Formats: sequence, C-alpha cells, structure tokens
Amino acid sequence: MIYKKTKWLSIAIVSATLLSLFSFTNANEKFFEIAKSLDIFTTLYKEVNSYYVDEVNPTQFMKTGIDAMLESLDPYTNYIPEDEIEDYRTITTGQYAGVGAVIGKRGEKSIILMPYENFPAHKAGLKVGDELIEVDGISVKNKGTSEIGKLLKGAAGTEVKVTYHRYGQKENVQVVLIREKIKVENIPYYGMLNNEVGYLHLTDFTSSASKDIKDALQKMKEQGAKKLVFDLRDNPGGLLNEAIAIANIFIPKDKEIVSTKGKVSEWNKTYMSLDAPIDTEMPIIVLTSGRSASASEIVSGVLQDYDRGVLIGQKTFGKGLVQATLPLAYNAELKITTAKYYTPSGRCIQAIDYSNRKEDGSATKFADSLRKEFKTLVHGRKVYDGAGITPDKEIERPVYAPITQSLIEKSLIFDYATLYSTEHKSIAAARDFKISDDEYSKFVSWLKDKEYDYTTKVEMNIDEMIKNAKKEKYYDGIKEKIEALKNEIKHNKEHDIIKFKEDIRQELESEIVSRYYLHRGAIEYSFNHDVDVKEALRLFANMDEYHKILKGTK
Repeated sequence: MIYKKTKWLSIAIVSATLLSLFSFTNANEKFFEIAKSLDIFTTLYKEVNSYYVDEVNPTQFMKTGIDAMLESLDPYTNYIPEDEIEDYRTITTGQYAGVGAVIGKRGEKSIILMPYENFPAHKAGLKVGDELIEVDGISVKNKGTSEIGKLLKGAAGTEVKVTYHRYGQKENVQVVLIREKIKVENIPYYGMLNNEVGYLHLTDFTSSASKDIKDALQKMKEQGAKKLVFDLRDNPGGLLNEAIAIANIFIPKDKEIVSTKGKVSEWNKTYMSLDAPIDTEMPIIVLTSGRSASASEIVSGVLQDYDRGVLIGQKTFGKGLVQATLPLAYNAELKITTAKYYTPSGRCIQAIDYSNRKEDGSATKFADSLRKEFKTLVHGRKVYDGAGITPDKEIERPVYAPITQSLIEKSLIFDYATLYSTEHKSIAAARDFKISDDEYSKFVSWLKDKEYDYTTKVEMNIDEMIKNAKKEKYYDGIKEKIEALKNEIKHNKEHDIIKFKEDIRQELESEIVSRYYLHRGAIEYSFNHDVDVKEALRLFANMDEYHKILKGTK
C-alpha cells in the first residue's frame, strides 16, 4: 500500500514538473522549431541547387517554395519580389506610366480590348479590335499579355513604337506613342438614370476613390440627383482607408465604420467616421454581386448596418480579411493577412475558413449552423456573419445560354463588332442603339463557316448518366430510352441562334457600342437590360416599399 502511494505520488510530481517545464519552454520550443525548419530548408535548398540533375534557377526555385508555403495560409498572403513591386503599386494606386490600353488575347492574336479615353493609345487613334504586331521592333507573337504590358510601360515622356494591324486594311500601321502617367479611373461611369436618380459605378478602392466619389456626387446633385444607385458589383476592394472615407460620405461623424482584430494587439483597432458627411439623407440603393469583396463589402455592410441604404443584387464574396505590406530583404515585400474586420453591428463577413482545412488541403466555408445573428443599428433588422453580405433584395443574375457563351468565348461576337465598325462610320447614342433584324440576319450568315459548337449542361448530364449506366451494367436495358432522350434534347445551332436571338443581340449591340463609345458607352447601353438597375429604379419609384425594407417591415 505504501509502495503504491509512493509510486502514484512520484508519478504526480513528475507529471507536474513536466507540465510546468512544457508551459515554461513552449515559446522556446516554438523558436527552436522555427530555427530547425529554417536550417532544414537552407540545407535542402543548397543541396538541390548543387546536385539536382538539371540546372535549377535559384531565384525561381526559391520563389516557388515561398509561394507554395504561403498558399497554405490564404490566397491574400503573397510574396512580392523586387521585380514585381511596380505591378503591385499599380494595383494599389491605380497609376503607372504607359500608353493606356487594356491588352488581351483573342486566339493567338494580341488585341486592344479597350483604350483608356484621352490617353496615348486613344489619342493616337488605336481602337478596340486592333491587333498588336510589334512593340519597339520586338514581335509580340507568342508573348503573354504581362510581357507585352512590360514592353509598353516605361518612364513617362519616353517614346514607344507600336505596330498594329487593323481589320480590313492591307498594310500594318506604325505609330510613335509618348508614354504618360496613367491613372486608372476608380469611377468609369457616373451620370443620371432619369431626372432624379443618379448612378455611380465604383470599380476600385485606390488612393483617390473617396475624392472621386465626392466630386461625382456633387456634379450629379447639380444635375438634379435626389436619389443614388451606388454600383459596387464585381468590385474586388482595395485600400481600407478609402473604404472608411467613402462610408463617411454617407454616415454621420463619430460613428464606428469598421474594427479590426488580429493576433498582434497593434492590429486591433476601431475606425470611426472623422469628417462631416456629404449627405446623410439621400436615399441610396447599393448594387452588389458575388465578386464584390473586401473594401466593397465594408462599405455595403456599413450602409446596411446603419440602415442607410437598401442592398440589391447577389450575396457578396465574403472576404473579411485585412492585409498589410511588410518590407523584406533585397527590396522585396510581403503582403500578409494581419486581422479580420468587423462591421459596426459586430459581424465578420469572412466566408472561408483558411485555418481549418480538409485532408486534401482545400479550405472550407463556414457552415450555416455556425453563423451568428446580429442586428442593424437603427431599425434592428436581422443580419448574419460568416458568408459575405446578403442583399436586402436578392436578384438572380442572368445566365448566358450555351450558344451565347460559346459565341463570346470564341470571340465571334467580338470579331463581328470589329467588322461592323469598319462598315459604319457612326451609330446612334449608346442608350438608343439597336441593330436591325436584317443586320442580325447578316450576323447569322457570317457565322455559317465559323466554328462555335458547344455542349449544353443537359447533354453533359445525359452523357454522365450513360457512363454510369454502363459502369453499373444497366445500359443495355435502357439503351433505347436514353438514346431517344439524347436525340430529343440534342441542341441545334441553327435553332438556338434564333431561339436565343434577344440574348445574343444584346451582347452584340453592347460590343458594337464599345467600338464607338468605349467603356462608358457599354455601361450606358447596359441600363436598358440590367436587371439590378431596373429593380433599383422600380424601388425608387415606390419609396414606401423602400422605407419598409429599411425598417424590416417588408
């Protein structure tokens, strides 16, 4: 008995000692693990570079390792080597020196997709659809868009020779462009939808976004705007301070805009509205989509939390993470997630849990059962965290018919718009432009020798069913019925191009309008068909319904 007591007493003492040792050395153990891991990484890197059978590019090899390591955290924690710093600054500031044109691929061709208005490419006469051939005598054949972009960029005031081919012309054209500082607009379009409703489309949160909005809002008020459609659809976000400043335009001074919470206490901050607002009374409808993220979710969430505006559209992306940029050796930088942000009601809209991954390494979404309920701050409406911002009025975004999608992906609508623009010197105003039935028939005839076949989802499902039926040995018994069904649902291009005429016509008209009125024109044209904008105008015409939504009584 004494032995047993002594034995258990000894075990208890040893256990307590080990526990105290582990708790005391936990930090030291972590530092040891870090040092050990770095040592392993260094020796591995050295041995691979020394003995691997083929030559290894040390810089690229290291970057691959770093990128893979950071990828295990989240998509927003990134290593930025010195040679990519300028590209990163372009993203955050919206400024660079170049010719001012968006370049893209159409098949193997490098094409001008959109020249920025009043910048070098546009002033020199380059148009949507022009094919780039050479930049400063260097052929762009087989080069990616990022490589071509680097050739076009350079110090402001320097020359760059651009050779291009225009559809319908025999000879290539060479122009000399003088590079300028290019400021990509945060607001590609603002204007009046009708006599009292203004529209403002914000695409980025770069360093001048809040000032741009103030200026646009003032000009629209001078034109008679009494209500505002604030379009944040597909806006990926940007600078946190700009999101705060933009929310402050519509929210009274000394109100909480957003708070951030992270592992390091210095990132735990609450940001208030510091300035007098521009307008706290104007009715606002905010348009959101599944690609509205980060800063755009802060602004839309703040306006919803204070019952300041009605949200229309689709549920937002759900990025509730804050990034900071830290300097590294050799002029490199690290963009790292440091905190999560919380809207004034207390909700974090982060939708994906990067810290708890599945066995295959993929991240998971927060389950609906884990979402918490919060209340808006004026009328006490229910809002929820953990899955982006849910609009007050959800509207399903139209989906392209398979034939329309195929015509877009194979650049056939794009190419026909280019052809059309060479044959028509001018067209009607963007909002009024329509192509005639005869012109649509010409388009259909033009397509006859073009390849644009496609497979519908129904056809894919039938093929999958046949595959499974054969695998499970049921096919022979149902073969005739399946084949009959397959023939019945098989698409017919000639039939579909008439059946989906209106959808295809809209895409074609929009593409043609962009040839004459650039990006602004395409946006203006879209107002005729945009389901979100139409719903916003309908709601603004029925202000009783608008106020009921804000009060949570509808």
